[in-house]
Amino acid sequence: MNRVLVTGGAGFIGSNFIRYFLKHQQDISLLVNFDFLTYAGNLENLTDCESDPRYRFVRGDVRDYGQVKQLFSEYGFDTVVHFAAESHVDRSITDPELFLTTNVLGTRALLDAAKEQWNIDPKNKYSQTYKPGVRFLQISTDEVYGALGPTGKFTELSPLLPNSPYSASKASADLLVRAFGQTFGLPVNITRCSNNYGPYQFPEKLIPLMVHNALLDKPLPVYGDGMQVRDWLHVEDHCAAITAVLERGLVGEVYNIGGSSEKTNLELIRLILRELEKSEDLITYVQDRPGHDRRYAIDHTKITETLSWSPVYTVEEGIHETVQWYLHHPDWIERVVTGEYQVYYARMYETL
Repeated sequence: MNRVLVTGGAGFIGSNFIRYFLKHQQDISLLVNFDFLTYAGNLENLTDCESDPRYRFVRGDVRDYGQVKQLFSEYGFDTVVHFAAESHVDRSITDPELFLTTNVLGTRALLDAAKEQWNIDPKNKYSQTYKPGVRFLQISTDEVYGALGPTGKFTELSPLLPNSPYSASKASADLLVRAFGQTFGLPVNITRCSNNYGPYQFPEKLIPLMVHNALLDKPLPVYGDGMQVRDWLHVEDHCAAITAVLERGLVGEVYNIGGSSEKTNLELIRLILRELEKSEDLITYVQDRPGHDRRYAIDHTKITETLSWSPVYTVEEGIHETVQWYLHHPDWIERVVTGEYQVYYARMYETL
């Protein structure tokens, strides 16, 4: 692991990973952040990395196979960490095609480029011999498993039963990654995480949206009855888990990454309001979105027992730290909340 390609590195999880990885992996010689800079990509997230001689940014689209292939040829990557994806469920309901092309076709382009560049004999369709130490890591989501009842947790053997265009596109991409491993012998891994939170998260997601609205004393839109349950994972714990998979993960394996912190949306919002000393009167119930999964929960026994990773943050500690970050970065929030976001916000929550 010496020359690393990170796709979608200007987004929330990607930028936190780049910062974490550069800090904890001193031996790497190059990390290229390849990002299209859509509405959720923000290079301001990585200003503290720009002076690191190992870090480079390249703007581009993972769907563009020619550009992806050129990147592999130019930089000689031995590791791919694939974050780049359209990831917001609400947006997938209004524009499923964008999720299909980015999340599925973009993954295909990266897989093809990696296979061609890493295979010792790429013109031989039977060759499954690759350069030593190469690895393709697909960053996925627990949403590919669908929804749970009131008990139980997702394991790596749970069936893929996606319920939204977003989760269906991620499940499709995961299956492509698996197929490249099975058919071509490409050294791959897949990680599936629970809901992430932490600094630099775009304000369409639940936690920063609620923080931003509460600070402005605006209504806090809560879908349905607010009793949807999620397992909340601090982004730094996620970054540590990804690093553990890159360092010690067995080729071909899937690893679930969870925070051991189940909360209903209402419980989480009330926790945020207490941190901000704001009234619960700001909570406003809106019509539930189509196909809204009721509960997710991750069983991370496998990665804990085999790779010695476990989450450090409790959700109470993590929410306190996250709220404090947003309180100390009001200028970042204002710059991120663009005109496009305001139009989108009005369309999604027009009942308010």
